[in-house]
Amino acid sequence: MAVFVDAFQTIILPRRATGRFRITRFFFITTWHPWTVIGGRMKNARAREQFYSAYGPLSLILLLLLWALLLIVGFGMFYFALGTPFTDVMGVQTAAGLSKVRTALYVSGTTLFTLGLGDVVPHSMAARTLIICESGVGLGFVALVIGYLPVLYQAFSRREVNIALLDARAGSPPTATELLRRHGFEGGDVALTELLVEWEKWAAEILESHISYPILCFYRSQHDSQSWLSALVAILDTCSLLISVLEGPASRQAQLTFVMARHALIDLGNVFHVQEQRAWTIQSAVDRLPESDFGRLCEVLGDMGLRLCGDQASADRLRTVRELYEQHAKALSQYLRMPLPAWVPAKKEKDQWTLLTKLRTEAEAGRVASLLRNERGH
Repeated sequence: MAVFVDAFQTIILPRRATGRFRITRFFFITTWHPWTVIGGRMKNARAREQFYSAYGPLSLILLLLLWALLLIVGFGMFYFALGTPFTDVMGVQTAAGLSKVRTALYVSGTTLFTLGLGDVVPHSMAARTLIICESGVGLGFVALVIGYLPVLYQAFSRREVNIALLDARAGSPPTATELLRRHGFEGGDVALTELLVEWEKWAAEILESHISYPILCFYRSQHDSQSWLSALVAILDTCSLLISVLEGPASRQAQLTFVMARHALIDLGNVFHVQEQRAWTIQSAVDRLPESDFGRLCEVLGDMGLRLCGDQASADRLRTVRELYEQHAKALSQYLRMPLPAWVPAKKEKDQWTLLTKLRTEAEAGRVASLLRNERGH
């Protein structure tokens, strides 16, 4: 019965599963921690990230195998309780002791996977009825697995599309200041508002899909510098800045996006009970925006015409907004081993965005100069 309830809550029920003593929760607790311990000992960052990325798909396979094994054992114990009333093809009665247990498990396994070998024949009505029931369960189990995998990977694919698109808009890894800087052009506030609308919908999809299928949280992005958590936090950082500093349409949409993104972040943290873990207390003392980074943040925003350091009220608002989500993000980051984005991106020697912007500026300057020469010629 426990397997039926757990599989129903994990696969079929379209809402967060409840109950502390669930097979799926016990499985993730007993497998994820040892996995992170082994991965944490790897010195090579790329190899470590590759090791973490294998956990999601592998845990899905192992979870399905665990369910199947428990079903086999459960039905096998029913057969054993009936006295293992089976006879093999040679007409020999099942012997007593351990042989009965082996025969009961063998019959359960072949019945669950609907092999229909017929080498062991039941000779009681109760055993025949139970075999029919287990055959139906086996067919249903296979059908659920077949339907479960496409749903998971479709949700994963939809999630990754926006994360990949954010690379060109906020850098890799994404940061709030880079996102604002790349929208610091004429009409950029409109483009930024449209982007926040898309991410409000994305956060709602994450809330719906990842609450129903928490295993998706362990699935990592294609590139080591990207993750669904870093993208979500980068959007929350951006909304925090817009709410704290700006007035206008972008600020209004930032409030809507912030509420939905924070809702998704906190609910996902509750799924893994991050508030009850040791990391919750430890991460509360870690500041994502120390004084040095805050100074660089002020410089970048100042270049864009957004005043933060000169306005104490704006700085206080930013601190208040950050307190609404940062501790949850840091605890979830520690649990999933997904690093959070910085507030200000590190300087890169080869920045493609800067190069493209320079070329575009030079092309625009050349076009203006050409027009001026033509006017003088006339």
